[in-house]
Amino acid sequence: MASRARVRAPELIGRGGWLNTGGNDLTLADLRGRIVILDFWTFCCVNCLHVLDELRELEEKHRDTVVIVGVHSPKFVHEAEHQAVVDAVERYEVHHPVLDDPELATWKQYAVRAWPTLVVIDPEGYVVAQHAGEGHAHALETLVARLEADHAAKGTLRRGDGPYVPPDPVPTELRFPGKALRLPGGTFLVSDTTRHQLVELAADGESVVRRIGAGERGLHDGPSERARFSEPQGLARLPDGTVAVADTVNHALRRFDPATGEVTTLAGTGRQWWQGSRAEGSAREVDLSSPWDLAWFAGRLWIAMAGVHQLWTYDPEAGTVRAAAGTTNEGLVDGPAEQAWFAQPSGLAAAGDRLWVADSETSAVRYVERDPQGAADGFVVRTAVGTGLFDFGHRDGAADQALLQHPLGVTALPDGSVAISDTYNHALRRYDPATGEVSTLATDLREPSGAVLADGDIVVVESARHRLTRLRLPEEAVRVESVAHRTQRAATDIAPGTLRLDVVFQAPDGQKLDTRYGPSTRLLISSTPPELLAGGDGAGTDLSRELVLTAGVTEGVLHVSAMAASCDDDPSNEYPACHMHQQDWGVPVRVTEGGATRLPLVLAGMDG
Repeated sequence: MASRARVRAPELIGRGGWLNTGGNDLTLADLRGRIVILDFWTFCCVNCLHVLDELRELEEKHRDTVVIVGVHSPKFVHEAEHQAVVDAVERYEVHHPVLDDPELATWKQYAVRAWPTLVVIDPEGYVVAQHAGEGHAHALETLVARLEADHAAKGTLRRGDGPYVPPDPVPTELRFPGKALRLPGGTFLVSDTTRHQLVELAADGESVVRRIGAGERGLHDGPSERARFSEPQGLARLPDGTVAVADTVNHALRRFDPATGEVTTLAGTGRQWWQGSRAEGSAREVDLSSPWDLAWFAGRLWIAMAGVHQLWTYDPEAGTVRAAAGTTNEGLVDGPAEQAWFAQPSGLAAAGDRLWVADSETSAVRYVERDPQGAADGFVVRTAVGTGLFDFGHRDGAADQALLQHPLGVTALPDGSVAISDTYNHALRRYDPATGEVSTLATDLREPSGAVLADGDIVVVESARHRLTRLRLPEEAVRVESVAHRTQRAATDIAPGTLRLDVVFQAPDGQKLDTRYGPSTRLLISSTPPELLAGGDGAGTDLSRELVLTAGVTEGVLHVSAMAASCDDDPSNEYPACHMHQQDWGVPVRVTEGGATRLPLVLAGMDG
């Protein structure tokens, strides 16, 4: 068999320049002799944040041979701002060089189609592997070990310190706080996310009363000074007076007792939920995935499970959790709760018979209410503001044409309307269900991520200014010039008629597809608008499919969700370790004569 032609890695270019390098620009020539892993990410993307955490152990273990380079490739307009990237690198504790590529120049050079995507470059400067999505840490570990051995034998491996230079720390009382909760005594409990703590502030919103947590990553229960969190976010009071905490990167729910200072674990195992895992059961035995916010509604604690695009519930009396809304597919689809699609829900607020949801990746405000046509315990999901994954901006007016940009928080107001922490527009917005209008309450807020009412005022968590900001609720809206955006990702030109879609998956070295219990792959395809596809949508087990395009529909988005399970290929091991690989793609397409007749999406491996 003829060997595959070796592909020289394109140069790394980005108008925003380099971070975490001490002011030095890097080239691939500077990295020759090292194994380079390019991590194409954008800081809005929870899957990208999962991969940052997956890479931490590999990065530490192979620090003298491997250089991870984050290539920040923005989806939203705000993410193209250089200072926003600087903030994100600190917020998420990225301890490797980062190239700020606001114009997607390097993304295009490497033909990347999804966030996150990992590209491996060998010590001689050739691309040897590409992986999209999550769950590839084990494959990278195997590949890195083989590359180390091969290139040490060839004399082409260079060991030593990498180019990472940490930035100087900045002293502030809070550092990228996430959410806030007003306690009965008038103080504020704040999730101090980047410092892995909770902080109780006095009624002035500034003076520190106490800190909860040791300030280092970990999943440890105990008294305030010894407990550990990992990037906590949402907070909600439980009926017994304690506070539930969305311990996001620990994939857990914790409980903080303000009276005793004790921290315990309510739900989660510390492991991330994957497709095929249980979605209900005893709370301490079921995996969760990046719980981002919490709210008490309809007799349960509701969880914005950002990592799998769902809402879950926790029943404190039964000690159980279950998936309550969402299919795990990413998008904006209303209907019965079990059929709805969300996209990284990140904010919750209960108000009467509605649970409001900030659905960040669709730049939408959604709500959950009892289903009048369904069973007694059934719920339905509806959209108040927002149209889909790729439309965003800052536009007031009628809700059906208003635009938001990646909101992370919602707050129920006394008049029945909803305040929206419109994070990437740096604004506080308002949706009034009575009039169906969206307005702007305040601007010049730096990445607001949540808000809480206090004595007739609204206290906003200004995450990127590291503070709480108290505002009077204005009687009149602020006038803002309308701006509409679509994602900077270029649409893929495809030919009319039939399109062959291939999800490329090659089992990592030392593994094989797990077929012991039937097919080990899954492919789900849909489109926006649904009329884009005349055939080929739906679920199946083959990773290749012929899609039939509807004549006359000239553009849209293909939604592709793929999963593959591989196990260690060792006949002597009766119980081999198995691994899940999965990725969701939203591919903007334009139907045009002369376009491509094949669309390859690389889940793992190289497209031949």
